[in-house]
Amino acid sequence: MKRFLNLWLPLAVVVLEGFASPYCFTKEPKGPTEEKQRYTNHLINEKSPYLLQHAHNPVDWYPWGEEAFAKARKENKPIFLSVGYSTCHWCHVMERESYQDPEIARIMNANFVSVKVDREERPDVDNIYLTFVEATTGNGGWPMNVWLTPALKPFVGGTYFPAKDRDGTPVFKNVLLRVADEWEKRRDRIIATSNEITRQLQKFVQSANSSEEKVGRGILQKAYNELAKSFDSESGGFGEAPKFPQPDLLNLLFRIYAASPESPDGKHALDMTFFTLRKMAAGGIHDHLGGGFHRYSVDAVWHVPHFEKMLYDQAQLASAYLDAYQISHDSFFATTAKDVLDYVQRDLTDREGGLYSAEDADSLIRAGKPGHGEGAFYVWTKDEIDQALGPDRAKIFEYVYGVEDKGNASASDTSGELAGKNVLIERHSVEDAAREFNSSADQVRRLLDESRKLLVDARSQRPHPSRDDKVVTSWNGLMISAFARGAQVLNEPRYLNAATRAANFVQAKLYRQKDQMLLRTYRGGESKIDGFADDYAFLIQGLLDLYEASFDTHWLDLASILQERQNALFWDKQGGAYFTTSGKDPTLLLRSKSNFDGAEPSPNSVSALNLVRLSWFFEDKDWHRMADQTINAFQAQLSRSPSSLPQMLVALDASESASRQIVIAGKPGASDTLALLREVNHRYQPNEIVILADGGAGQAYFNRKIEFFKYVHPIDDKATAYICQNFVCQLPTNDLAIVSRLLAPGEPQPTDSRAKQDATKQ
Repeated sequence: MKRFLNLWLPLAVVVLEGFASPYCFTKEPKGPTEEKQRYTNHLINEKSPYLLQHAHNPVDWYPWGEEAFAKARKENKPIFLSVGYSTCHWCHVMERESYQDPEIARIMNANFVSVKVDREERPDVDNIYLTFVEATTGNGGWPMNVWLTPALKPFVGGTYFPAKDRDGTPVFKNVLLRVADEWEKRRDRIIATSNEITRQLQKFVQSANSSEEKVGRGILQKAYNELAKSFDSESGGFGEAPKFPQPDLLNLLFRIYAASPESPDGKHALDMTFFTLRKMAAGGIHDHLGGGFHRYSVDAVWHVPHFEKMLYDQAQLASAYLDAYQISHDSFFATTAKDVLDYVQRDLTDREGGLYSAEDADSLIRAGKPGHGEGAFYVWTKDEIDQALGPDRAKIFEYVYGVEDKGNASASDTSGELAGKNVLIERHSVEDAAREFNSSADQVRRLLDESRKLLVDARSQRPHPSRDDKVVTSWNGLMISAFARGAQVLNEPRYLNAATRAANFVQAKLYRQKDQMLLRTYRGGESKIDGFADDYAFLIQGLLDLYEASFDTHWLDLASILQERQNALFWDKQGGAYFTTSGKDPTLLLRSKSNFDGAEPSPNSVSALNLVRLSWFFEDKDWHRMADQTINAFQAQLSRSPSSLPQMLVALDASESASRQIVIAGKPGASDTLALLREVNHRYQPNEIVILADGGAGQAYFNRKIEFFKYVHPIDDKATAYICQNFVCQLPTNDLAIVSRLLAPGEPQPTDSRAKQDATKQ
């Protein structure tokens, strides 16, 4: 969920005062009984699962496009724009209780041109109107509903509107009738209002982050202070409910630790990350049976989640647990990372290697019955667990996972759907259970393993949540990173295979070789939507990580090509940093720069770090300068709220740090080469890159680009490590003990160019 923006738009410009809808984490009303689908609208030929979920509504939905816009202009009707995504619980609620209602559909069809948008397909459209809704209501979320003039300018909007009156929230039918009446009677005023709103939004976008000042490293301390102040020392995480994982914040805290591991702030930064990761893994936000994490918790203790599982969450959380394992060497963090990676391999992977977007929060409560429920697949009554496990096994499992006779979820359940149900959450440790039941810890672990397998089998008999099987380029990039890093850190070849298959899928299905352009999504055929800045940024990051796991220079070369293409399409030559869109679509009112690291990082934050890393690989000062320009473009925002862009501060840390290149000269797959790589990969040292000089095609690739590599070779026919800063190196060595010492934090590095010459002549 994006934070709302403090725009200066006066609420007086909103046509329907008091009709701002509530935040989308509200209590679900009981909707009408589902009826057999009897209609077909203009969404029927779309590929998005979200749009197809609405293709048989009686609402005459159109996809975003000229056909709908021309109809609105011809009939002089406002556009009703509804934005959501296929695994969004409240989107389902509004679809069932309102969009399936023939009476509401008649009102919509008579007075509006209704347009449905999948925010995952069209983040550009979503961003524009979410900015408006947040600015004028103070809240944002999905489903997002906005009324536009035929010129696509917004004049009123909100999130979820209920079908029936409750808690004083505006009822959807009444809002529709009121907007229609206002349009009929005060059309000129609405158009004038929408014009002013659009001018204000454009002014805000153009003026935001316009400072030309340089961002100093001291901003990291300010960000740390903000995070330390908002840290929840009892439950982990930051702030209050609803609570999101926010892995970008953890990334920043890991960097703060690495910069000063012995300082009080460094130690506290590490404590906050470890504590949060442990609390999340123990919480109900973690699927203790099937693996992976749900999107967020409605409470502050990570207990009751909204149950959708998003690919981007799995990718970022797996990486965070891998970082924690590199620092601590605690197997708990490795086990949790594997849990996430294995879930994605099993449940979110296409047979050709592409990675699906998400699994739904809702599912059928009973097979063959029409009723849906949020979390129906995941929650348990005590009787269900007793029946699946038997009384002796069940009592230990229920003790550990907090199972109660009357359910354990009621305190956090706002909908009433979870009455009497249990969301599994680790209430007691294995050691606690061993003491409680006079058993050994090993016996308890074996029993819990057996119990989880039995419950997985029992759960598999339930109707499974639907899966959004579209492949999103940006999210695949994030997951390629996670798999590649899993292969490195855990020494697991199967994760390298998963990363490589996903990268091959994206290159085959989502990359146009003829113009070196990415596409946004793939589902049953080529997408008609060109990629956005995040597609380039996240995929480039994934390819850089994939190179360091595989040492296949094809991926490094493709990353370089895509970076040049991203620069050509999205770079702001006047203000620095990247626009989210190319500016080629005339239907978009705004061209903005993503300036918030939320559930997904900003493409500007990821791009800044990509540019730094590319400059390290190729000694390219131009790319490093662009990284600094990207960071400095957000100086004003970073000064106001540095923790709003934590991943940007990760890039700042990299840009301001002395880079380290670790070059291994050795044969791929040879035992001595692998031993050196294991010595490198088991450490958390973020501001470094690893290159393999393999004596073959890989080395020839670097020979063409950097003079240094012509002198890199194994010593005494043994794999050899060259540990360098800016390719100024320590004397090469194939002694693991010396390599370990040279990699240790604080080891001095040569700065004189003669050291480079001495090293390369060995």
